[in-house]
Amino acid sequence: MKYGIWKIHHAVTAAQIDAIPGCTPLLSAILQKRGLAEEPTRSEFLYGGVELLHDPFLLDDMDKAVARMRLAAERKEKIAVYGDYDVDGITSSCMVADWLGSNGFDCTVYIPDRVSEGYGLNRDALTRLHSRGVRLIITVDCGVTAVEEAAYARSLGMDLIITDHHECGAGALPEAAAVIDPKRPGSRYPNRDLAGIGVAFKLLSALEGEPEPVLLRWSDLIALGTVADVMPLTGENRMLVSAGMCKLRFDPLPGLAALIARAGAAGRRINSSIFGYTLAPRLNAAGRLCRTDLAVELLLTEDGDRADELAQELCELNRSRQQMEQTIWTQSRELLAEAGVPDGPIVLAGEQWHQGVIGIAASRLAEDYLRPAIMITFDGGEIGKGSCRSFGGFNLYEALAACSEYLVNFGGHALAAGLNIRRGQLEVFRRALTAYYNANKPVTDPALEIDLELRDPELLQLYCVESLELLEPYGNANPRPEMCIMDAYLESAHPIGNGNHLRLSIRKFGQSYACVFFGRTLETLSAREGDRIDIAFYPQVNEFRGRRNVQLLVTDLRRADPITLCRKLLKHEPLEPEEARRVCPERQDLVRVWRLLESCGGIVEGRPEVVFHVLDTGGEAGCVCACLMVFQEMGLLQLSIEDGILSCRTCPDAPRADLEKSEILKSLRRRACGGNPGRRN
Repeated sequence: MKYGIWKIHHAVTAAQIDAIPGCTPLLSAILQKRGLAEEPTRSEFLYGGVELLHDPFLLDDMDKAVARMRLAAERKEKIAVYGDYDVDGITSSCMVADWLGSNGFDCTVYIPDRVSEGYGLNRDALTRLHSRGVRLIITVDCGVTAVEEAAYARSLGMDLIITDHHECGAGALPEAAAVIDPKRPGSRYPNRDLAGIGVAFKLLSALEGEPEPVLLRWSDLIALGTVADVMPLTGENRMLVSAGMCKLRFDPLPGLAALIARAGAAGRRINSSIFGYTLAPRLNAAGRLCRTDLAVELLLTEDGDRADELAQELCELNRSRQQMEQTIWTQSRELLAEAGVPDGPIVLAGEQWHQGVIGIAASRLAEDYLRPAIMITFDGGEIGKGSCRSFGGFNLYEALAACSEYLVNFGGHALAAGLNIRRGQLEVFRRALTAYYNANKPVTDPALEIDLELRDPELLQLYCVESLELLEPYGNANPRPEMCIMDAYLESAHPIGNGNHLRLSIRKFGQSYACVFFGRTLETLSAREGDRIDIAFYPQVNEFRGRRNVQLLVTDLRRADPITLCRKLLKHEPLEPEEARRVCPERQDLVRVWRLLESCGGIVEGRPEVVFHVLDTGGEAGCVCACLMVFQEMGLLQLSIEDGILSCRTCPDAPRADLEKSEILKSLRRRACGGNPGRRN
């Protein structure tokens, strides 16, 4: 089990859901849960188009940027697009450079080397660009805090148009021809959460005079950068990603089409996950391993054959990144096995770990060990570079600030950060960070927020699951709906994907459901075939050889509470037909439980799970509970529960009773016949 707590917001059957016109019961339930049931909010969310886009001139300095670009056209100036090495920065750089080239500008793309230069503008790069004749630089996804670098560019006679989406510094903005950032203090722009490529899109829309030409050519790039940078997918951002999904389906850029094909995803249904899990990791590998030139050429080429060659190189680069990550992961596990898992954040250091990969390894450690993780590489030097990932809501930035006396420098935010540290300060930093963590530890275990507990097989019929596609694109602020089924039967579990993932089959509501559990192995699964389980999942449509079937994409799985049905029985809650079949006692069950009661002297007391275990007749606590309730109804037993203690006392003077006259037994049998008959597991 990955999550310590499941927060289940609603438990429903199809009949309990207030249907929304034109929507399936399942879609209706999710829209209601998210406050999207009423018009016009619902139509705007499901079908909103370009009317959701805001006027780019609401962004401060947009008019100045447009005027400076017109001047550059008159002067025929050489322009550099200066980006970042992540997916948002790469896609932004390519889109702006492609637009400039299409409009007759002489332009070049510059993306700094992740290892040797680091993030953002730097003096050496500015000097090189100036020597190549560049007189105007357009930054994308960077630059809003580059005050000193902007002053240096001005001293060289170069102007800057800064487009960025990061938080502005506490001091003055950089001196530039224009600084465009929706997070500028006092900004009138309604959407503070544009990605870097979203801000660049606004610049091009202003230059074009309308957004449609930009969307027609580059909306798949805009969607990719927005999803990869984990921007909230609501309003304007949602519309941009929706448009990009459509373009990727019908008219993708040659480079993206080639990358999808080389990744083995050709023919799959296009949704937001193809941006986040197929395209983004391969482009990210180029930035992490300092080969952004491959990604830039791929996204700019119009040659299909060349695109295929570059896509193959990127896929190979991504495999190299995965191998490096696996090596670092294995070494990290060995270090933890030797030293023990700490009572606080994990802080590990290595000599040859690749700086571009340790952040992924830190994320994996944090997820697997349920605590913040910091991975540091020294590479033979005295100053180590570290990547930090948080877990469970712990504010990592504040923690690093509290321990900053042991660091050369650090930066980032609450969930992810970077640092530089001297070798000799490593151990004292580790102790200080552990002390801070234990004094400011998150008060709760990580919780899985579950929208719906499904108590009806109709909600998992194909037409219901297909309707959830209207909620796409999923992502930040619009997550995939989480659902769960309680007390299902785990029929089978088989490894797939070289043993790194699992294919499961569960049984509930009298039918079987196929499941996939990524990142989980048989060894780490918290249940075995034949167990009763609770399962959290997102239902999706799986297409194979022209057939469409429901498949459950598992988020978490745990052994079912053995007395879940007992609680329902004791509270006289209605049971599903399958549940009734499981608990409905046969005559031999009643006889065995009575004999066990007699062997205990007619008295059994304790926590309910203990009592049901003592009187167990074959593995189903609910059946034992049903027997006891029948005995109580017929005057053979006194049954009570106080302060969590269940007391069972036989009535020695009670007359013989015909148990077949029990209304509880009759009701269970009627309910059990409400579905298809089946054996009790």
